[in-house]
Amino acid sequence: MPITIQDIFQHLAQRFKADKSADFQGVFHFIFSSDEPTPVEYTVKINSGICEVLPGLQGIPQCTVKTEASTYLDIELGKLDAQTALLGGRLQIDHLGEMLRFSQLFRKYSPPLSSQKPITASPSRKPQSGPLLGLKILDFTRLLPGPLATMMLGDMGAEVIKIEAPDFYDYTRDMPPHKEGESLSYLAFGRSKRSLCLDYQSEEGRSIILDLVQQSDILLEQFRPGVMQKMGLDYETLKAIHPALIYVSITGYGQTGPYAHLAGHDLNYITLAGILSGNSGQTPQIPLIQIADIAGGSYMAVTACLSALYARSQSGLGQWVDVSMMDGAMPLAVNTLSLFWANYQNIRREEFLLSGGMLNYNIYPTQDGRFVALGTLEPKFWERFCEAVGKPDWKNRMYTQNPQELQTYKAELSALFQTQTGAYWHEWGIQNDLLLNLVYEQGDIEHDPQVKARQMVIEQEHPKAGKIKNLGVPLKFSGTPAQAQWVAPMLGEDSVAILQEMGISEQKIQELVDRGILKIPG
Repeated sequence: MPITIQDIFQHLAQRFKADKSADFQGVFHFIFSSDEPTPVEYTVKINSGICEVLPGLQGIPQCTVKTEASTYLDIELGKLDAQTALLGGRLQIDHLGEMLRFSQLFRKYSPPLSSQKPITASPSRKPQSGPLLGLKILDFTRLLPGPLATMMLGDMGAEVIKIEAPDFYDYTRDMPPHKEGESLSYLAFGRSKRSLCLDYQSEEGRSIILDLVQQSDILLEQFRPGVMQKMGLDYETLKAIHPALIYVSITGYGQTGPYAHLAGHDLNYITLAGILSGNSGQTPQIPLIQIADIAGGSYMAVTACLSALYARSQSGLGQWVDVSMMDGAMPLAVNTLSLFWANYQNIRREEFLLSGGMLNYNIYPTQDGRFVALGTLEPKFWERFCEAVGKPDWKNRMYTQNPQELQTYKAELSALFQTQTGAYWHEWGIQNDLLLNLVYEQGDIEHDPQVKARQMVIEQEHPKAGKIKNLGVPLKFSGTPAQAQWVAPMLGEDSVAILQEMGISEQKIQELVDRGILKIPG
C-alpha cells in the first residue's frame, strides 16, 4: 500500500530523538493540501523531551509549514530535497530557523519492511574505453564542481562510484528543470558513473566503505573542512589502511586560512579572486556561467587526480590534495594582476586591451540586433580586414591612444557592422579567415559545423527521461578514445551489483535494503 501523510505522522513520535531535545520546546503546525476539499492538519508539541502529535491545529505555533501532501511525502521519502522545494515555492515555512532545529530532532522515516522493494541486481557495468581504464574512484561530491570532475574522469575510463546516503543524497537530483521527473541538471554531469546509495555512517555501511577504499585509487570529497573527519573518513584515517590512496578535497577556500570554514558559492569565490574587477564604479555583472566552480573546482580537481597519480607511480604513495575553488580561479586573472603589480594601479575593463580597450578586438552590434566578436588582434589580420571591407585608410587606427579618437573609430566600425545581419558577418568572417564570429546564444551552439564535427553535443537515451542532449568529451585521444560511458544513474542503481562484486551475499544485501541502510531504485 502507498505511504500516506498519516503514516508519516503516526510514526513521528517513534523517530523523536529525546536525548537531543532537552533544551527545546515549541509548537509546530503542519497544513497539507490535497485533492480533498479540506486540508490535512497536524500539531506537533515538543516539551521537556516529549514529542506529542495531535490532529488539527492547536496552540500558538513557533512555526507553520504549508505544502501539498505529495510534496511532503517526497521530502520524507528522500525523493525531493527540502531546500529545492523551498526555492521552487512548493514548500512554505514561516520561521525557517525554528524548522531547522525541529528537523534535527527526528530520525529519517523508514517504510515498514512489507513496503520495501526486494532486491533486483542491475547488470554490472564498467567503462569500456579511455586512458584511465583500471582506475577506481570513490566520489563523495555533490552539486557541480566535484560531479563534473568525476564525470570527466569517468568519460576517460575510470570506474567512478558515486556514493550517496539514503537521506543525504546529491541535491542536484531535485533541481529543476525536470523531464519525466528527472533533473536535467543532474543528467548533465552525472553520466559515466555507478551509483551506490548507502548509509555510510552506520556501522555496517562504514565497514563496506572502508573495504571499498582499500580497493580504490582515488577518493574525492566536497564537504567543508572537518566534516569527513567527523564521519571517520578523513585522509589520515584512510591513509592508515591504504597508504597509496589519493585523497582530493574540493572546498571554496581550502583547508587552511581564516576563510577555510566559511560557507561560499561561485559568486563569492570569483569576487575574491579579482575576476569581477575593473568596473570603474559601475555594478559588476554576474557571469552566466559558474567560473570558480568549473575552472577552479572541476578542472583543478581533474588536474589534482592526474598529477597525484603520476607522483604515486614514482613513489608508490598516495597523498592529500587540497583544492580551493578561490585559489583555482585566481590564475584566470593572471594578465590583469601582472599588469597591476607593474605600477599598482587598478585596471579598468574599458582600458585593458583584451576587454574593450582596442578597436580591432571588440564586440559590435549587427543589423538584426545580434552581436559579432572581432578578434583581429595581430596587425596582419586587422590590415586584411580593412582591405576586405574596402577601408584601407583604417589600417593605422588600431594604434590610436587617444580616447576620443578611439570612440569615434568604434562608432564608425559599429555602423559598418550594422549594415548586415550577424549571420552574414559570421559566414563572411569564416570564408575570409578574418577572426569574426557571431556571438552565439545557447540555441546556436549545437548547429555549428565545428561543434558537429567534433561531436561536442551528443544525444543519450535515458530509461525515464528518454532522449537527452549532453556535452561531448572535449579531449580526443588517438589510442585510448574517451567516451560518454552511459547516462547518469538513478539513485542506488548500482548498489546491488557493487556489493555483489564485493562478495556480499544476496541475503545480506536484502537485509541491508530492508533496514534502510542500502537503497535501490524504486
